[in-house]
Amino acid sequence: MQIKSRVHDNTLFVLLCGELDEHTANYTKITLDDLFSNANIDKVVIDLSELEFMDSTGIGVLIGRYKKMKTKNIPIFICNPSSHVEKIFKMTGLYDLMPKIV
Repeated sequence: MQIKSRVHDNTLFVLLCGELDEHTANYTKITLDDLFSNANIDKVVIDLSELEFMDSTGIGVLIGRYKKMKTKNIPIFICNPSSHVEKIFKMTGLYDLMPKIV
């Protein structure tokens, strides 16, 4: 898992690259929490265009980050999911929590 980020106009853009599963969950959790706490932001956009695989552990990581940011009133948006990840988001209702944007 590789995580790239940048801040533009108080929006944190995060690109997840690789696989988000039980092997990368802890690293992803720690890295995202660090990014979220160290940036002066009012929203987060997570780009999944380079996320090759995500399992239920990855879903848990994203829901956990959503809950942390919700307490700060900072929304998280999703963009560019692969067809595999898109299917997971639709089946689990994750788009209700983290809307998809274009």
